[in-house]
Amino acid sequence: MSANLDSPRITGKRPGLPYAKLVVFDFDHTLYDGDSGQHLVTWLITRHWARKLAAILLAPLLLPMVAWLPTRRHGISGFLWIGSIGLHDRRDLDAVIDRYVQANKDAIRARLLPVALEVLHGHRMAGDRVVVATGAPPELARAILDFVAHEDLPVIGSLFHPFLGGLITAEHCHARNKMRMLWDAGYDQIAVAYSDSSADLPLLHAAKQPVVVNPKRKRVAMFRRVLPPGTPIINWGCPGRGGEAVASAA
Repeated sequence: MSANLDSPRITGKRPGLPYAKLVVFDFDHTLYDGDSGQHLVTWLITRHWARKLAAILLAPLLLPMVAWLPTRRHGISGFLWIGSIGLHDRRDLDAVIDRYVQANKDAIRARLLPVALEVLHGHRMAGDRVVVATGAPPELARAILDFVAHEDLPVIGSLFHPFLGGLITAEHCHARNKMRMLWDAGYDQIAVAYSDSSADLPLLHAAKQPVVVNPKRKRVAMFRRVLPPGTPIINWGCPGRGGEAVASAA
């Protein structure tokens, strides 16, 4: 589904006040159709044949680690390290992220979900405090959202540190650790939370109003079982995903 370039812009006309309700958005499969971090790391690896060869050789070890929640951070770190050899700190990674977004801007723009952006825009216009919490690098989410926003939308994301000439994940903003990183950043008393992922159940449980968006179809029954009765389970135009189709923010 292609993003409409005339979709409502996220503006700073009515910034959230300290006492306004807090609204948390996941990013991947929520505002963005796909796994933005995976797309970035794939691009990093495919820049050179030697990186591609290393990824192929280590994939039998790393892919099962990515698939299992307790080892996911280590599996992701392995692929990131292969793609980031030669980068020495977060500033280097941020510069490469900016180049990646500019080089792939049309494909990335097409993955932004217009209905999702309308909902985010509506919360901003209502004066709510809005924060994006994602397992992707925060600079990646900021750079992608800059297609529709020219302001500093707060983003909590995974953090990285140097390791043997590349970068690995130091803090994975995922599952329970996402909640801890939100708390450490001073966010609490979540009024509304939007996410597609079962890994975000701690976030959805913490919210007064959880909203499941674009879930995997096989997870819909689980969400209905573990979340409060009447929790919305909707689809904002994410192909291949579950939830009741929603055509607009209204």
